[in-house]
Amino acid sequence: MIMNLSKKPRYNTPVFKKNQPDDKYKFQPLPNPTGQYPFHLNINTVIPAISTQKMVFHMVGDTGSLRNPDFTRLVAHAMAKQYQVDATDQPQFLYHLGDVVYNHGEATEYDRQFFIRYQQYPAPIFAIAGNHDSDVNPAAVIPYQSLAPFVKVFCAPIAGPVDFNLVKGRQSMVQPNVHWTMETPLATIIGLHTNVPKFGIVTQEQRNWFAEELIAANKLRPEKMLIVCLHHSPYSADINHGSSLDMITFLDTSFTETGVRPDIVFSGHVHSYERFFKTYPDGSTTTFIVAGAGGYDELHAVAALDDAQFSNNNSLFNNIELLNYCDDKHGFLKITIERTGYGPELTGEYFSIAHESAQAPEVDAVFVERFKVQAKRL
Repeated sequence: MIMNLSKKPRYNTPVFKKNQPDDKYKFQPLPNPTGQYPFHLNINTVIPAISTQKMVFHMVGDTGSLRNPDFTRLVAHAMAKQYQVDATDQPQFLYHLGDVVYNHGEATEYDRQFFIRYQQYPAPIFAIAGNHDSDVNPAAVIPYQSLAPFVKVFCAPIAGPVDFNLVKGRQSMVQPNVHWTMETPLATIIGLHTNVPKFGIVTQEQRNWFAEELIAANKLRPEKMLIVCLHHSPYSADINHGSSLDMITFLDTSFTETGVRPDIVFSGHVHSYERFFKTYPDGSTTTFIVAGAGGYDELHAVAALDDAQFSNNNSLFNNIELLNYCDDKHGFLKITIERTGYGPELTGEYFSIAHESAQAPEVDAVFVERFKVQAKRL
């Protein structure tokens, strides 16, 4: 485990933060889909050259920042720079885990927080929405509906210019809905929408869709991995959010009802990197990754054992362990999925950027850790 020995002992399990207020009143209705049910996007319609043997992409969350955009710029620069290192290992796209724009997903903030920062990023960017992307500013000069700007940027029916993108260059993405499934030759990637409240909400309509998607994706195993992405982290040991009981319950219920568990679950929301390993009663396992240190200037440290605001005294945490974390630097993931004789294998590499580099014009990302996940076999 990555530990700073000068710190107090930290939890090696998820935690719940005590005495959390209920903010479910912040829920926002979902916008209408821009594509056809069941909201699939074949990646070959956007990137025709995706190989059936190897796929490489970046993944990061929580890149938006109102107060200090320096870290967003450095993370974006470091990811773009990886394209210059090795043409055979070049990431082909970025999958964003939400919170592109703070604090209320306004169109007027997309230039400063997204388009300018990712102007030099040379590949397509896909996304699920975070709680800040989904929120609505009640003081906005021009009224708007929840996720309206996000839909224009990421869910356009046809790729084209975005009217509030003054930078130009990057066109809209063509995702069919705010919850959607990416079809690739090596993996099925299901992207959920978990709304505005601090610990997330998933509508019954989306729950039904998710169950259908799990069952459909399971039929493609072992030729394809099954990956689930959502913004709100089900498991976390951080001092700002902690774990989400709502998301744990939602996922566990969905997995039990369908009899299907994914190979790996990615989330953002928490501004740190955390890697958990969960063992289920039947002996099967799933890796859970938090990767929300993409640029927001405030990072979320892992809770100290003597912090009375947190507890891991819950049976939901009996069989899940925090194996590694990086909570004092911004960073991003590079994901490689390769076909092997045993089916697809995912290799995740986490890279960090030091805080003291914030003013540097260029900075190299520092390798933190590597993990592997083998696709489940039926």
